[in-house]
Amino acid sequence: MPTRRTRLILALDTTDIEEAGRWIAAAGPSCDAIKLGLEFTLGRGPDAVRRLGAGRSLFLDLKLHDIPNTVAAAVRALAPMRPAMLTVHAAGGAAMVAAAREAIEDGFASDAQPILLAVTVLTSLDAEALHATGIAGGPRQQVLRLGRMATGAGAHGLVCSPHEVALLRDALGGEPCLVVPGIRPAGAETGDQKRVMTPSEAARAGADWIVVGRPITRAADPAAAAAAIAAELGP
Repeated sequence: MPTRRTRLILALDTTDIEEAGRWIAAAGPSCDAIKLGLEFTLGRGPDAVRRLGAGRSLFLDLKLHDIPNTVAAAVRALAPMRPAMLTVHAAGGAAMVAAAREAIEDGFASDAQPILLAVTVLTSLDAEALHATGIAGGPRQQVLRLGRMATGAGAHGLVCSPHEVALLRDALGGEPCLVVPGIRPAGAETGDQKRVMTPSEAARAGADWIVVGRPITRAADPAAAAAAIAAELGP
């Protein structure tokens, strides 16, 4: 596998723009991008997203999932927020993913088109939880199935747990961008995450980006926590 630099995304899981700003000020120097999701976007609105993302690499993680026309319209509506990355649910199907990709290409300026990421299986789900939804075979099989479908339909990359990174690299090669939540430094609480790894383990598996929130933002010293994770990822 070719050597790749694994980069760090700071997840800002709050509706408080001032709190988010403090986290960025403290931890931002060690991070390569920020992530805003449903909590902040719905709580504060598009103007706040634009304000916080201005001048930064923004991962807008809204996990769009609807019929293709609706998702395409939603993707076009995100253009003023200037995300560097945005997410749809791979489970929406190939036509939906393809519609999102087309909306990026015709709805964003050519120099401002974001990376389209398809979310495979949420890191809060394990085999038992998937089985309860009618999906047999466990997370690995479902991630691979959805990953092949989504990249074939035009997704630039995938969101997966660290446990499926090596599997996807073996199956899909080095080209898809793999963004990986479910990262916990050694000794950290896992919270609601089921499929986790340390930063260095995810990097060795082939992650392009790791997403870290609470182990940084809830640390006694967020700056030190972010710096330690960045150092674990290497140069």
